[in-house]
Parts: sequence; structure tokens; C-alpha cells
Amino acid sequence: MPGMEAVAAAIDLPGLRRSCAQCSLQQLCLADGMTQEDLIRLDDIIRQRRPLSAGARLFRMGESLGSVFVTRDGAVKTVTFGENGDEQIIGFHLPGELIGLDALADGKHRCEAVALTQTSLCEIPFAQLGDIAAKIPGLQQQLLRVIGMSVGRDQDHKEILVRRQANERIALFLHGLSERYKAIRRDEIRLQLPMSRIDIANYLGLALETVSRGFTRLQDDGLIEVHGRQVALVDPAALMRLAHGLAEEPRGRRRQAG
Repeated sequence: MPGMEAVAAAIDLPGLRRSCAQCSLQQLCLADGMTQEDLIRLDDIIRQRRPLSAGARLFRMGESLGSVFVTRDGAVKTVTFGENGDEQIIGFHLPGELIGLDALADGKHRCEAVALTQTSLCEIPFAQLGDIAAKIPGLQQQLLRVIGMSVGRDQDHKEILVRRQANERIALFLHGLSERYKAIRRDEIRLQLPMSRIDIANYLGLALETVSRGFTRLQDDGLIEVHGRQVALVDPAALMRLAHGLAEEPRGRRRQAG
């Protein structure tokens, strides 16, 4: 059998970097100071899951934490259920983002993960990841950073739900989505939405009709252009001001007044 040196020499390090280029874990997997041997060790525990079809479940409420997951392509929503069985969407997970951290507290999943589109994932056994992180300099710190980003997205959702104005909720949602696409090196101006309007309404705590009117109003005001599930940010600065409650009178309305 070939020795470790021969295996390490065969690694296509540039290829590894390209494959992780759109993943929020690239700084975790390729942390400063990692050697080729470290990369081999990490690569050995990562499993490629077969693609999930739209509507398929990755895990269910109450299941034990075995692995965390990273979306490579596609998108996933996480949901809980009320006493009457109604679905409540608590998060959307884009390419490169971690899924499964809800089970960190007690080892049991507190939500379900459902694919929005056909979705490819990497599976990382959590116990093995912790063992490796303890042995590789910088890896544990990077893991904590990625977990912190996930917690930050949960806080952003809470901030959305306390907004009284529907158009502010929608603007904050689109602005946040743009920032997340930018972080994974996707187009942050022309947003391809993997979720339906019904899902957006559920996530924002609004009626479907309210969300539809809100998108129309933002388009009439010259902030966005909507073509099916593609939303172009025509005036990102104005959208950001609206998202943070600092909006001025929309340009479109000023033109109408003139």
C-alpha cells in the first residue's frame, strides 16, 4: 500500500480549494496551518450524500444528532410544527451553510430539515469532527466561528419578526439573503430564490397576499424587479435603508407626485 507521503503527493490541493470555494466551511476545512496530512484526515470523514429530491427530509424532529451537513448545491428549509400540526419555517439554508446545529444542546433535533430543490450535501460525523478539530491547530476556532454565523442568522430571523411593517420585513429578508449570497460568492444583486412565496410568507409571519402585495410595492417603488423566482435588487442602498427603518420617500412615488 502507498505510504502517507505518496497519498499526500497525489492530492490536488488547488482542486480541493476550488471545490470548497463556494462553501462557508472553506476557512474551516482549509484553516491556516493545515498540512496535506491534515486535509487527508479531514477528507476521510466527509461523506457525500446522494442528492435529495425536493420535499425529501434530511432529518426529523427527535432524531439523535449523528452528523452535521453542508449544502453543496440546492437549498434546505428547517421547520417545526405547532400543536395543530401547522408547519412553521424557522430557517433557510443556502449552499455552503451548516445544517443540524439545532441538536447541539441536548443531542436531539428540535426541527426537521426539508430540501427545497434537488440538493447535494456533504455529511460530517459530528463526533469525528470534534476529535479532528482538537488535533488540528486553528480548526476548532474556525468551527466555532461557523457555528456563530448560524446563531447570527437565527437572531436575524427574530429581528424580522418584530418588525411591524410588512414591507420592512420583506426588505430585511431580501437584504439578508443578498448578504448571504455575497458571502458564498454568488450573485448578490440577481437573487434566484429557491423558496416559494408561500414559504417566504410562512418564514416572515405574514399572509401570502401580504407578501405578494409587498413584492409588488417594492417593484413599483423602484427597489426591485421580480421575474418569477428571480429578484433583482435595482436599488440595494434604498432597500437596505428600508430594511433598517431608515427609508426615504421612494423614487417612484416622487416621480408620480411630480
